[in-house]
Amino acid sequence: MKRIMKAALLILAAAAMLASVSACAKKGFTVEEGTLIMVTNAEFPPYEFWEGGIIVGIDAEIAGAIAGKLGLKLRIDDIDFNTIIPAVTGGRADIGMAGMTVTEERMQNVNFSTSYATGVQVIIVREDSVITSKDDLSAEGANFNIGVQETTTGDLYTTWDLEEEGLATIHRYRRGADAVQALVTGRVDCVVIDNEPARAFLGMNQGLKILETEYAVENYAIAFSKSNTALRDAVDNALRELIADGTVRRIINKYISAN
Repeated sequence: MKRIMKAALLILAAAAMLASVSACAKKGFTVEEGTLIMVTNAEFPPYEFWEGGIIVGIDAEIAGAIAGKLGLKLRIDDIDFNTIIPAVTGGRADIGMAGMTVTEERMQNVNFSTSYATGVQVIIVREDSVITSKDDLSAEGANFNIGVQETTTGDLYTTWDLEEEGLATIHRYRRGADAVQALVTGRVDCVVIDNEPARAFLGMNQGLKILETEYAVENYAIAFSKSNTALRDAVDNALRELIADGTVRRIINKYISAN
């Protein structure tokens, strides 16, 4: 009798496991049933950063609101920025959300959601810098050392616009804070980075300023594997609802108005 009951329990357990896997496949979530796995690089305030032992910020809160609408828990993994797209395309995460700009190059590897925020790339210089505008970086004879966070939009734009034209040397750092520290210590002449982290970094370092001329304007969106259209559609629909009801704007205002 005990053997029969044990066998029955094993059959029920196996059935439950199969049902869970089936539900997971039906929803299109790639990693773990009941959990939306987000990868980010938590070195990009106010979009994502560590506070009190947890990752917070604009992207973290928007992802949390999306997960709530889908009836899921949210898990955020902090990884290097240049490994976010491979993590998504390789199925180790459901979404990539890290103040990520929609570019033609990235669209070759991932799908993107509706844009939820507009970012502005700015130029940080020392207060006594000879660089006074974006045009100075591409002026005849210019050969500045420019700091960027590797594989970010600042890296991509300055590489295409300046380094490939022989007008600058790009110094790539794993973290935006490292690029700014290189500027403080004179190893680079300027840093090109998103406006909101730039403002945060200025608050931490004296003797720096942001130039009035913008380097570029970009749209931020959520990255998905091209093979996971069911997830992309579900998340995008939830995101559109959160944009329409003002939730996304309230989250952005909460962080940006405080800087």
